[in-house]
Amino acid sequence: MADSNDIPGGAARQPVQCLAVAGDGVRLAAFRWGHADAPVLLLVHGYPDNHTIWLPLIDALADEFQIIAYDVRGFGASQTPRRLRDYRLERLANDLEAVIRATCPGRPVHLLGHDWGSIQCWEAVTEPRLQPLLASYTSISGPCLDHVGQWMRERLGQKRASAWRQLGGQLLSSWYIVFFHLPLLPELCWRLGLDRAWPWLLYRVEGLRNMPRNASQRADGIHGVALYRANFIRRLFRPCVRHTGLPVQLIVPLRDRFVRPQLFDDLFRWAPNLTRHESAAGHWQLLARPRELAERMRRFIAQQEEAKPLAAPTDHAPQSS
Repeated sequence: MADSNDIPGGAARQPVQCLAVAGDGVRLAAFRWGHADAPVLLLVHGYPDNHTIWLPLIDALADEFQIIAYDVRGFGASQTPRRLRDYRLERLANDLEAVIRATCPGRPVHLLGHDWGSIQCWEAVTEPRLQPLLASYTSISGPCLDHVGQWMRERLGQKRASAWRQLGGQLLSSWYIVFFHLPLLPELCWRLGLDRAWPWLLYRVEGLRNMPRNASQRADGIHGVALYRANFIRRLFRPCVRHTGLPVQLIVPLRDRFVRPQLFDDLFRWAPNLTRHESAAGHWQLLARPRELAERMRRFIAQQEEAKPLAAPTDHAPQSS
């Protein structure tokens, strides 16, 4: 049954501005809602979505914030790179920087990422040169791949059954990553009708109705596979050490079938200024039924905005929460 929290995609407001942003070698489609003088919230979508996945949340928050969303390279109305290496996380972080500088120069943004949007946002959040552009970061269902690589190494080195169970459970949940590395087969599935079946699958898996319509679902599914192929193996087997002192809000959907909660157990080591919330939700549920997510964003952003006058401009030391 549809939750009373659902907002049909057709009811969502239209953006007040559509922009073409020059990313790192590609043209990106960006969109703006809300008030120019309000705090800026930047939304980054995951796979196999585009910016329209955020429409329910945008409808809930556009009266209170300036909201920016964009289609990641290869998705929606943004340009599709030709080479696999053009989907690497370094290029995605450069795209994010380009969007910030083009849409709200001189104003640090509150960043929110889901799924692959969250994964690529971690790249920016842990990059020292980009941190001054960011006021805070909220992550949903998308870990830093370097942190996952470190997490896997540590559990492989432990001799406890619980550590091996955690690792085995996550590997089972990550079956789709192996599938996406197979040549041609994932693309063939989208071409044979997975795009038409996708709304039905979301209903069967998570009980979602009235999801915003994605007119480019087939192309998004086909092109987005490159994100997995360009990044997973190189990052998981050669992880870097990545820290951030930014305020981070981690939202963990406990019913997520793809990203297990234990992947985030060690995150305080890498992001000491961390607030963790758990939610009885699946992978996409907070996006489709946004009341809980909207309230968490209001509170978290208000806390960061209130703390601004207390922070010295040159103080970048991590803070404990």
